[in-house]
Amino acid sequence: MNTEHDWITTRVTANMVRGFLDLEPTAHGLLPHRLPARARRQIPDDQLAVAEAQPSGVRLVFRTRATVIELDTLPTKRVYQGFPAPADGVYDLLVDGALATQATVPGGNVRTVTDMVTQTSELREGPAGTARFTGLPARDKDVEIWLPHTEITELIALRTDAPVDTAPDNGRRVWLHHGSSISHGSNAAHPSATWPALTATRSGVELVNLGFGGSALLDPFTARAMRDTPADLISLKIGINIVNTDAMRLRAFTPAVHGFLDTIREGHPTTPLLVVSALLCPVQEDTPGPLAPDFDGKTLRFKATGDPAERAAGRLTLNVIRDELSRIVEERAADDPDLHYLDGRDLYGEADYAEFPLPDEVHPDPAGHRRIAENFVRIAFGDGGPFAAKSA
Repeated sequence: MNTEHDWITTRVTANMVRGFLDLEPTAHGLLPHRLPARARRQIPDDQLAVAEAQPSGVRLVFRTRATVIELDTLPTKRVYQGFPAPADGVYDLLVDGALATQATVPGGNVRTVTDMVTQTSELREGPAGTARFTGLPARDKDVEIWLPHTEITELIALRTDAPVDTAPDNGRRVWLHHGSSISHGSNAAHPSATWPALTATRSGVELVNLGFGGSALLDPFTARAMRDTPADLISLKIGINIVNTDAMRLRAFTPAVHGFLDTIREGHPTTPLLVVSALLCPVQEDTPGPLAPDFDGKTLRFKATGDPAERAAGRLTLNVIRDELSRIVEERAADDPDLHYLDGRDLYGEADYAEFPLPDEVHPDPAGHRRIAENFVRIAFGDGGPFAAKSA
């Protein structure tokens, strides 16, 4: 910590944090979660346990005249055995909605994944650190600090050189989104540049991002968490994880989708609800999973390992799922006019793939995230879209 200022320490409380479903007290401070404690007790694997605790879309929000801000955190970083450690996660600081500066926190805990398939890992503990932001304008301003979307982040202390006030309610609609690793932010350059974050900023909505890397699997506890979370708009991106984990066959998939939608509708009977199928992913369009890592030197790519001939026996591919989701939504929409379907290839399709190829054959790069956001804003939030603002 720098000592050149008269610091004011502000306790981080729930009314300063947005985009979370639970704040867990820890020995160090507070740990934001994107699933509630009841759901976390039912998580079957480390993949989701880590993903839901990585605070994609979670941010601190407050009002201040401070020109210098320090945030002490304890990060937990994930590395894959045999691969170089990734760069430190980025903290984005926004002033009045615009990105102003960024910081990182070195050190922290390190979770090493020793098996890519089972996600078996080992944890090595490390020290806390400080994200420091300087040169901020000396005026009253709304500040948002978006936490790294790739690191578990325990919040310890917030220090400023001017008092901190609670940010006023901006009256924005709350958008609750669930999806896979692309929604979580895989390969996005920084936390406010994931496609859901970009979409929320451009559309003027408050994001609650339940995008979980590798774990959009129609889990009932996720549906119950969404049912119980206040929201004005809801979207579900369904397909890619179910195919690439080879989690179920068509016979199980159809009632699982119905059950997921039924549960959400228990808490949100008339909320606009958009079902989105998978983006274009050539390796899984017509080839079932499971997906397997395909190492090319030190470059990680993925390949599908299933037999396309088994589609006749109910094995799932992205095209099979798209057809079934379209049919399910059309059938249900007869009694649910607020339910809508969007083919994910309208967000990222063949033309987008030609312009912005998937570096690992599954996840888009930062430019791909921007393209997906542009298309989602246009289709979902644009005139006539299911999330378009209604006239007074």
